[in-house]
Amino acid sequence: MQTTKTTPATLAELVERSNRLAADRTVCNWGGGNTSMKTTETDFRGRAVDVLWVKGSGSDLAEATAKNFTALRLEDVLPLMERDEMTDEEMVDYLAKCMLDGKHPRSSIETLLHAFLPFPHVDHTHPDSIISLCCTANGRELAKQIFGERMVWVPYLRPGFGLSKLIAESVRANPACELVLMEKHGLITWGNTSDECYENTLRIIDEVRDYIADGVNPTTLFGGAKCAALSPEKRTEVAVHILPIVRGVVSEYNRMILSYDDADDFLTFVNSANAEVLSQVGAACPDHLVHTKRVPLCIDWDPATGDVDALVTKLRAGLAQYKAEYIAYFERNKGAGDKMHDPYPRIILIPGVGVIGTGKSKKMANIAVALYHRAVAVMRGATTLGEFVSLSEKESYAVEYWPLELYKLTLAPPEKELARQIAFVTGGAGGIGRATCHKLIAAGAHVVVADLAVDNAVRFSDELNATFGEGSSYPAALDVTKEEAVRQAMNETILQYGGVDLLVSNAGLASSAPFAQTTLNEWNRNVAVLGTGYFLSSREAFGVMQKQGIGGNMVFITSKNAVYAGSNAAAYSAAKAMEAHLARCLAVEGGPHGIRVNCVMPDAVLQGSAIWSSSWREERAKTYGIEPDELEGYYRERTLLKENVLPDDIAEAIIFFASSRSAKTTGCSLTVDGGVAAGFTR
Repeated sequence: MQTTKTTPATLAELVERSNRLAADRTVCNWGGGNTSMKTTETDFRGRAVDVLWVKGSGSDLAEATAKNFTALRLEDVLPLMERDEMTDEEMVDYLAKCMLDGKHPRSSIETLLHAFLPFPHVDHTHPDSIISLCCTANGRELAKQIFGERMVWVPYLRPGFGLSKLIAESVRANPACELVLMEKHGLITWGNTSDECYENTLRIIDEVRDYIADGVNPTTLFGGAKCAALSPEKRTEVAVHILPIVRGVVSEYNRMILSYDDADDFLTFVNSANAEVLSQVGAACPDHLVHTKRVPLCIDWDPATGDVDALVTKLRAGLAQYKAEYIAYFERNKGAGDKMHDPYPRIILIPGVGVIGTGKSKKMANIAVALYHRAVAVMRGATTLGEFVSLSEKESYAVEYWPLELYKLTLAPPEKELARQIAFVTGGAGGIGRATCHKLIAAGAHVVVADLAVDNAVRFSDELNATFGEGSSYPAALDVTKEEAVRQAMNETILQYGGVDLLVSNAGLASSAPFAQTTLNEWNRNVAVLGTGYFLSSREAFGVMQKQGIGGNMVFITSKNAVYAGSNAAAYSAAKAMEAHLARCLAVEGGPHGIRVNCVMPDAVLQGSAIWSSSWREERAKTYGIEPDELEGYYRERTLLKENVLPDDIAEAIIFFASSRSAKTTGCSLTVDGGVAAGFTR
């Protein structure tokens, strides 16, 4: 066995090779596959030992760093080849004792595959073209035509000791082979250097890709077209209508986040004559199944009719049937101690419209959709080569409920307080809005930063995604005074996440003038933003929440002035009082639907506020007979607690109303003003 002395550069080479492979998802699925190299290291006693470096469990090759790889002593691992059998539990326990450093991640289930093969560098991937070949009924015969003696074909076995030993024995018995094809699973390649291994992997993939490409006939693909896609505008319109309904149904056990995709490959598939049959054959490989389930839900709907009500009826019936069939599937196959997963689909196929993915987060919904792109590519290849085949029901269940596969899912951190929630924050790029969005995402929510200053919203949303992960935030242009703009922003939210759970109505302005000098324009501006703006935003959100049927939450940012008649601020104060009473009215109407509506009443939140950077500062200072730079001190000293109110203080109150801690509270107004006695209700 060839090994090389490890330096930081050689481990970096393994990381770099891994990242390069997974940068192309047609080569390496999200979370799937693993890479390795064999080197010589110095152990804690100062001895030179032969070591296997292999990607650990639960990480993705595209994002892997050195900390995601595990080193194991080969002198301890290789004797396992002499064993006849070994359970998964025994193998995991044994490999834990072989680790060079106990701080390294847990070993992959496919560690022995890498260890037993006598090559310095090994890649295991799940390329579309290879899985197409390995999921074709006559795949073995076709592989023989393509590769001849260069190939070893192994029948499907769930990963573990038995498969690893079978592969090693098969390769030793065929010293001229260059690759291993794993039935219904994937590819194994190797090389003497990291670059050679990478090049061999791509070369083998390209051979099969080219072979498939020569046989593709677009007109007969998937049995040919059965229907035509709706126009992009109509697809969007239908998606906006159905996504909240779907989200409501699939959130029966836990709220779900949705992803909608109408890419060309999906439309070709869902519009085809054979989509319904092909989609029910099974998952393209075990790594797909974990995130997409064994089969998707395929809706039998003719988009040419344009009957969206009929589509909704079919969706509700289809989801109910899928749930019943999944429960039956679980009951037929369950073992002692198995706990059933959420029984709703991860993928929904709709002719003329596209594909819907579901997940506990936007990231997981996106992963389900991304893997179904790969599944469509596999079916495209397999049906070009022959008949598409997949794992049996029992094989599928054994993967879906495999303790070692479920272990990967446990590596994710515990869900946070507002996990699976979708929040829409108006004025989201301002002082209170920024603090609120940040705290909502930190608590696990997905947040739409909706703001008139769209450039600020985009920059802030990008910052949030960089901090908390892609998909955590989405920016939306929003003028709350324009009905169509509000509707468009809410539609974008639906298309991005599937619906909405929390509206934080926060967009605002302020003006100050003696009542007799208050102009009609000034009055109308206050009413338009603070009255009509809150009405339009809440009306759109309320409608979506009703359609979902899983409750919801609204928090209005009103003001102390909603109950206190401040001097020289009649237009502002009256509009704020309108907000507060609108909230109470919505609480009454929302109660039967599980929609709670509450208010937070701040006073003088100067920090980071666009309002307080406007003429409002000078106007209020003039009212109190002080200089503008004395306002912070003035407001602090008039409070009972001698405190200035900050955006984070308001955000904390919003989090309270958004959380289950206030589950039995609606129609309430919470004052956060440091204690202004003049604002006490009476």
